Amino acid sequence: MSPSARPLTIGLVAGEVSGDQLGGALIQALRERLPQACFVGLTGEHMRAAGCESLGSCEELAVMGLVEPLRHLPRLLRLRARLRREFLARRIDVFVGVDAPAFNLGLARWLKSRGIPAAQYVSPQVWAWRAGRIPRIARSVDAVMCLLPFEPRCYLGQPVRAPFVGHPLADRIPLESGRVAARQELGIAEEDCVVAVLPGSRRGEVTRLGADFAATCAALAPLVARPVTFLAPMASPMVQRIFSAQVAAAGASIRLLEQDADRALAVADVALVASGTATLQAMLHGCPMVVAYRLAPLTAFLVRDMGLVKLAHFSLPNLLAGEALVPEFFQEKVSAPALAQSLAQLLQDEPRRGALRARFGALHRELRQDSARKAAAVVLELAEGAGA
Repeated sequence: MSPSARPLTIGLVAGEVSGDQLGGALIQALRERLPQACFVGLTGEHMRAAGCESLGSCEELAVMGLVEPLRHLPRLLRLRARLRREFLARRIDVFVGVDAPAFNLGLARWLKSRGIPAAQYVSPQVWAWRAGRIPRIARSVDAVMCLLPFEPRCYLGQPVRAPFVGHPLADRIPLESGRVAARQELGIAEEDCVVAVLPGSRRGEVTRLGADFAATCAALAPLVARPVTFLAPMASPMVQRIFSAQVAAAGASIRLLEQDADRALAVADVALVASGTATLQAMLHGCPMVVAYRLAPLTAFLVRDMGLVKLAHFSLPNLLAGEALVPEFFQEKVSAPALAQSLAQLLQDEPRRGALRARFGALHRELRQDSARKAAAVVLELAEGAGA
């Protein structure tokens, strides 16, 4: 690029906290290659810290489920229209949708029709449900950057690039445990029993799961021979307000941390985790876990009873392994007695925990691909192909 050329401008839209983390790492990797590049879009704190001009908060897209987003549809359509105008006004050279496919793919399709290359960072879960949308995804973007090794084969025969780039969390979290140092930082003795509690990062998740998670902690303590310390990293002040009230109602003793999920998982003997990216995070820290998931009733009916999702497992460790490595509890099976019993069994079975840590380590190495740099290379190839 000549000194007088306009800097490459990349538009990004991230969905919620996990998308913001991915977007921040991608921006940093792009800046290593092109220090003068400009970034603008829907952001969270990680993307803003990486130097992305913010057009709004990624929390605006933190809507989960199949049915629940319908009541937010007018607002989301207004937001998408505003982003179209902003991206055209700023003459972006490439668009990258980071997760949030329900929102981003429509925006990408519109921008691509106007000559702007588009990429989707994080494949929609076409391997789980609605595989029929794959051709539409392929028409909406020029590339899908896949975080999981089994995803590229979903796009075989389609006119879209779909490389496996690995998962940024696997690059960020060290292969060797930082347990000793993390326990010292939190003032926890090496011999203490620690359970990490992650009730989710979205309002809906915490509202549906938090009370059972808090009650599980109250029920688990008497089942364990030694004192248990419960650590609950809170994804946001909103989550902390909701979960604090649930903890008080359950009469549980749980130490709340501001975010800090990495440290909580590094020190924990086991974890109780809401299904989602947090299960991958726990796996990468080598932390044995029990996973729970509860959807709104109508969404659960469509997903399970109507057969929209046909998977033997729903947590990422089990999906990656292709087998039931960790216990999963879905919908009405989520209860404090059941979760507490499963956690107690895991705490009492050191050989099982050791085998899980070894398997988690092997999966960690498979996902460790220098992901952000690989994704950045794909984005830059799109920009070069468009003559930016």
